[in-house]
Amino acid sequence: MNLRRLRGLVRKEFVQILRDPSAISIAFVLPLVLLLLFGYGVSLDAHHVPIAVVVDQPTAQTSGFVGGLQHSPYFVVRHYAEINRARAALMRRRVDGIVWLRADFTRDLLAGRSPQIGVWVDGVDANNARLLEGYLQGVWLGWLQQQALASGSALDQPVQVRSRVWFNPALRSRDFLVPGLIAVIMTLIGALLTALVVAREWERGTMEALMASPVTMGEILLGKLVPYFVLGMGGVLLSVAMAVGLFGVPLVGSFWLLLACSALFLLVALSMGLLISTLARNQFVAAQVAVIVTFLPAFILSGFIFDIHSMPVAVQWITHIVAARYYVALLQTLFLAGDVWSVVWFNVAALALMALLFFGIAWRKSRKRLD
Repeated sequence: MNLRRLRGLVRKEFVQILRDPSAISIAFVLPLVLLLLFGYGVSLDAHHVPIAVVVDQPTAQTSGFVGGLQHSPYFVVRHYAEINRARAALMRRRVDGIVWLRADFTRDLLAGRSPQIGVWVDGVDANNARLLEGYLQGVWLGWLQQQALASGSALDQPVQVRSRVWFNPALRSRDFLVPGLIAVIMTLIGALLTALVVAREWERGTMEALMASPVTMGEILLGKLVPYFVLGMGGVLLSVAMAVGLFGVPLVGSFWLLLACSALFLLVALSMGLLISTLARNQFVAAQVAVIVTFLPAFILSGFIFDIHSMPVAVQWITHIVAARYYVALLQTLFLAGDVWSVVWFNVAALALMALLFFGIAWRKSRKRLD
């Protein structure tokens, strides 16, 4: 390893980046666009859900309950005079649920009996149906407590549930999804940065000139790795700034620890790109392989959206070879829980092992020859 030659290769790559800004676009424009697109487009929350409300006999008591629905940020109340019309609206997907207050609602309440309401929920989207059911139960329980206070009696509940949310007290899915989204995006960007540029050198014939020079393959690989590592870290800083400043995700853990973990993961992604470029010397092929090998597994098998423990056992074992799985766990822990070292050390060790593995394979497969 000759440091003078390595310094020359690194300088050459930075000059090439300034002349051809496509790498800058991949490092900064691509994460900006993807974070805006997925950050605002992907959400597991249910807000402003249209529901049909049918009141057979309007009274002060029914108005109080309907008012609770109207003041909830989760519902958009649409009034129907008859239950059949509300059912027709549910069948046509104009509303996602029905709340029916029958004629005996107020009579049962005044007689001291427990009033009952009829609820229909559209079960086509199971996640949305569960959220809607939980929101309706919350409004119903709140109304019962208000009625008990107004009558001067205690609400008789066999079980009282007191919820305490540890790591996401705002209950915003965006706080959970955006850190995972950063991991998915940086997986793709890191692989594209090295895969496309090296493949471009093969297409333009400049790689042959490097092969004819005294530089070694190790110097060539490091000369490619260092400049795009700097670009990739710039993309990481941009993504973290957007997560905290634009999306309002709290950063509970250490910023410097987050930066160190991101640097380690970026080495893994860049090494994967070097390996792809070694096997595919065409930009189109390299881009397709990078998307299939990095982005898709990171999106599906990293725990970014789908819970790994809910997957079949065989698929859970496959997730252990997906580097984004460990980075997602690190980001979600550092953003929402803090510096939990039992989580950090395990995932950092896994990423370090994968970085050595991918870079070692890329160096092993690289040879100073044109075949």
